[in-house]
Amino acid sequence: MDVLHVAVAAFAALLPITNPFGALAAFAGLTGSLPAEQVRRQAVLTGIYVAAILGVFALLGSLVLEAFGISLPALQIAGGLVVAHSGFGMIVPRENFSEAEKAHAATKADVSFSPMALPLVAGPGAIGVVIALGARYPGIESRLAVVVAAVALGLVVAVLLRFATPWVEKLGATGIGALTRIMGFLILAIGVELVTHGVLAVTR
Repeated sequence: MDVLHVAVAAFAALLPITNPFGALAAFAGLTGSLPAEQVRRQAVLTGIYVAAILGVFALLGSLVLEAFGISLPALQIAGGLVVAHSGFGMIVPRENFSEAEKAHAATKADVSFSPMALPLVAGPGAIGVVIALGARYPGIESRLAVVVAAVALGLVVAVLLRFATPWVEKLGATGIGALTRIMGFLILAIGVELVTHGVLAVTR
């Protein structure tokens, strides 16, 4: 049950931070000119890359912390600030990519790894969360539970993006905007919680 609890907690933490719902509009725009078969392939690859990126950092993240001499509280504070910044940016609409990034993405035949998986879905905030989870639950079974959560999230991403274009058309700009702001508020709260935990750990 402890392993199940870790997996569920990891999935619950990653879902709002990765915000696959918010990636729908970007994916639909980037793949709008591609044939249906290619869109399906891009959706599946994006899910695979998201699961792989988060899974690797869940398993090896503690080694990164040790190599750079970064403590868990410091990671929680830094990750919390990044997550909170991302959440605030979703509440107050802004451009996700610069003009140069947009132009480069528009010319790419494969957008599954970049910019979709990294940095749009499995961005710095999500990577920071899985590293923190791996450090908080150092047992191999617990880390594998985080990997399972990452794989489950990748599956969710693949399914959502597979039907991105029709869902974007049904929801419209207003629906997508409302979902993004709701997720942004949740992400902002998670970021504040991470910073709070980090500060409390430092001051103990």
